[in-house]
Amino acid sequence: MISKGCEQCAMGGKMVMFVYGYCDQRDCFYCPLGENRKNVTDVYANERLVESDEDVIEEAKRMDALGSSITGGEPQEALDKTCHYISLLKDEFGEDHHIHLYTGITGGRENMRRLAEAGLDEIRFHPPLELWGDMHGTEWEDILYIAREEGLTPAFEIPGIRAEPEFLEFLDEGAAEFCNINEFEMSDGNYRRMQEKGYELQEGHMSAVDGSKQAILDEMGDHERVYFCTSVFKDAAQHRNRLKRMAQNLSRPFDEITDDGTIVYGKTYTPAERFIELGVPDEFYSIKSNHVEVAWWLLEEMIEEGDIEDGEIVEQYPTYDGTVVERTPLA
Repeated sequence: MISKGCEQCAMGGKMVMFVYGYCDQRDCFYCPLGENRKNVTDVYANERLVESDEDVIEEAKRMDALGSSITGGEPQEALDKTCHYISLLKDEFGEDHHIHLYTGITGGRENMRRLAEAGLDEIRFHPPLELWGDMHGTEWEDILYIAREEGLTPAFEIPGIRAEPEFLEFLDEGAAEFCNINEFEMSDGNYRRMQEKGYELQEGHMSAVDGSKQAILDEMGDHERVYFCTSVFKDAAQHRNRLKRMAQNLSRPFDEITDDGTIVYGKTYTPAERFIELGVPDEFYSIKSNHVEVAWWLLEEMIEEGDIEDGEIVEQYPTYDGTVVERTPLA
């Protein structure tokens, strides 16, 4: 049985709270963080730049969030801010709003206590790669028990660089609740550094790294509390389902929601009066400041019949920034 946090994530129900872009502990060659998020103090709720607490609450409601994940940078290095947003979300949405946090440092008992008091449910540790296999008897073993003592669920979340049996030992000893292994990936943020280290993309994949997946599955995949999260699953399930949740909440009666979670509609600069003249029902169009948005199939039909002269079909993400995926001219 997967963790509650992972279950909600697979459903697309986790809002991503990026709270802090700095990470002073190390410069991991595989860090996927893009340049626009690295070494910044800005906060983002999903793709939305946060300027007030209301922005966070509104974004969670936009996607009907079941929970949130706290990430960075290093959230523990901005602990006041991190605890503020955990408390904010718990106060607004209640105890059932599950919150987990990703961290690359141990933090110590005081941090664990403060995070638990703020309402954090689960903490996922990512130890430095150079310590893998040599963590017993160190602060990395201690913090797992400390986190549990303070009321948190401790776990590991690591990139799939190589198989490491020590993580299985921590699971069997009862120190960690589970271990998530994310398929090793290249991104815009780490591509150059990854290539310098000799890593290459899998043939036919846009982000998955060639190499270690099978060896990890052979050595660690049979453990009941090890979960291997593929890059395909992240894109096809987690991300897509989050978009679908947003689209279903935000779509208008005339919008079409695609299987990818994007929204499709028609757009024309024909004056709104023309739609009134033609007797188009109100539910099939929306008047904007300098254009009209309308059911794409209706716009297509109106142009074919010569009722109006201009238009295009627009496909866009239902995110706050509303990134357009494609425009298809109709006239």
